[in-house]
Amino acid sequence: MTTEAFIGRGRMTRRRVLGAALAAGVAVPIGVGSQARAAVATSAPVRPTLPPPTGPFPVGKVSLHLVDRSRPDPIAGPGRHRELMADVWYPARNVWRYPLARWMPAAPLRALLASAGFDADAAVAPLTAGHEGAPVRHTGERLPVVVFSHGAHDHRSDTTIVVQELASHGYAVVTVDHTHDAFGEFPDGRLIVPVEDPALTPWDFARDIRFVLDRVADLAAGCNPDADHRPLPAGLGAALDLRRIGMFGWSKGATATALVMSEDRRVRAGLSFDGPMQCQPPITADLDRPFMLMTASFTRAAEPSVAEFWSHLRGWRLNVQADGAVHSSYCDQQWLIPQLAEAVGLSDEELEGMIGTLDPARAVRIQQAYPLAFFDLHLRRRGHLLDGPSRRFPEVTFLR
Repeated sequence: MTTEAFIGRGRMTRRRVLGAALAAGVAVPIGVGSQARAAVATSAPVRPTLPPPTGPFPVGKVSLHLVDRSRPDPIAGPGRHRELMADVWYPARNVWRYPLARWMPAAPLRALLASAGFDADAAVAPLTAGHEGAPVRHTGERLPVVVFSHGAHDHRSDTTIVVQELASHGYAVVTVDHTHDAFGEFPDGRLIVPVEDPALTPWDFARDIRFVLDRVADLAAGCNPDADHRPLPAGLGAALDLRRIGMFGWSKGATATALVMSEDRRVRAGLSFDGPMQCQPPITADLDRPFMLMTASFTRAAEPSVAEFWSHLRGWRLNVQADGAVHSSYCDQQWLIPQLAEAVGLSDEELEGMIGTLDPARAVRIQQAYPLAFFDLHLRRRGHLLDGPSRRFPEVTFLR
């Protein structure tokens, strides 16, 4: 097994240690070092769980290895082109014949744990609701497509709660690892980890997504875009509706969502999970299609770039915010970190510092309800949750 890029050998920043551990489903307590590491190293491996999706359909999943031969990749070395790993999630049938997919492959999980100073075998990835390679279920209509872009130094699995929820309600969801700013693995065993120099920008993320949208079009046309020609689930391409495409992202991926929509009209609706909307050149174009902000740390009041982006939204727009949320509260971390808190010796105060005061179970319900409501409204023209504040979700404030 080779490594595509290595984390620097110097002392990792608190953000890097925390980010690596969170990506693995393990929390590193602020101010707690060797004691937490020893607690994990000497205990049995911990397997956190994910909440099941609420939709009527079982979920399938397939991974794709994509190569953009129009884009050389100088970080990967001479003669190499941009390579990406992506997953497609979708409503499935006959799932009992197909194994459940893990939240993250074993090799990058071990690398993440080791890079954060843990025993590489300290934890195992939770199982998802996705059955690997299961055939596509016919739901009575073609499937709207939603694409996800992750945050900096993150990975494509970090919003699995949201992704499998959408798939269980009849969406095809494509998640992408932005190579060199993600933790992942290629089919031949090469590990990918984030690099600091040169750092990828939101514009790089946006170029990745536009390339992936082209490959989704290939799928819909009956082609197999996988670079290794691995088989696709039965019925996948024919089920995709390219007239109804949405996108969402977290943090840097949310900024990339805005950039993609500014350049590519195939994306009809965009959703930001606490995106800072910071990039060079900045976002200056008006956007006439629906866009929703789910803010926490990067609010319009606190971040001028978010307020500026809001001013360019000329179509349907909405800003909601969950009371007590922090930057990662709309991702899987809000649910996974508390499950690992005791194992790593995390105090109540340290836990609150990481996940805020938003109850994890309530965060899951918000993650499942509001993204689904947004895409249902703008890709399917149905639903009323976004009409105004809901008694079912007293934590969610509508910011005008």
